Amino acid sequence: MTQGSPKSARRRERKRLGLAQVRRKKEFTYRGYTLEQLQGMSLDELLPLLPSRVRRTLKRGLSEENQKLLDRMRKTDGVLRTHRRDMVVLPQMVGRTLALYNGKEYKNVEIKSEMIGHYLGEFALTRTFGVHSGPGVGATRSSKYMPLK
Repeated sequence: MTQGSPKSARRRERKRLGLAQVRRKKEFTYRGYTLEQLQGMSLDELLPLLPSRVRRTLKRGLSEENQKLLDRMRKTDGVLRTHRRDMVVLPQMVGRTLALYNGKEYKNVEIKSEMIGHYLGEFALTRTFGVHSGPGVGATRSSKYMPLK
């Protein structure tokens, strides 16, 4: 005697026969290239794959400060502190952790493969939403009114 719907019975039967496959994590690709292929490319080969604004930034060449950041990333392990929010995330940076300055404090950002082609500043937000609570002590009579919904 089976319990449940016919659909669950079919699912149990498929599982018993070994037909139900285990979901695998999909491998990351960027415009058809794997992460290993992207890391093996030179900057000139990578440029046509990137969005137009990033392509324009990189065609003009990295600034001296951004080049220093890339060199420091290659030399050292661990968390690097930086103010360089205008640096483009390149495939060579994937897997590193940066402490990005947001104007007030350093936010730790682990660079993932999905971040390629974006700017570092997009991942350390500078503005926070102020959470408002209900009316407090000293509120006027009209602002103390709370609807009963």
